[in-house]
Amino acid sequence: MVHDISDDRRADRERKPPAESDERAREQAIKQIERRRRFWMRASLGTLGMIILVVIWAVVEYHNAGGWPTKGFSQSSGIPNVWNYWIIYPAIAWVLLTAGDAWWVFGRKPISEAEIKHEMQRQAAQR
Repeated sequence: MVHDISDDRRADRERKPPAESDERAREQAIKQIERRRRFWMRASLGTLGMIILVVIWAVVEYHNAGGWPTKGFSQSSGIPNVWNYWIIYPAIAWVLLTAGDAWWVFGRKPISEAEIKHEMQRQAAQR
């Protein structure tokens, strides 16, 4: 059985190559998409890690305090029905790190061609 195979090489030669600025914009867009995907993966894994840590903390504190925290929370442990609140420290650190990571990924804009030209002119003027 013979299959029809088309020759796409001629069509490729007839197309105009994309402009350099279009290619640069495409590369920056791809990098930004990759950064966002990595951010959401890190945020998801970090959230899962914090959930696991909170469950471990709750089980340990329930065991150490002999029950639920009916008398509140304290810096010391081993007091009946009082839980140690150390869990807030890794939670605050995780929130701050995730917020910084989000700013790094979503808050930064790519370098524009105008900024590049401006910097080149500035450096040329200093020579």
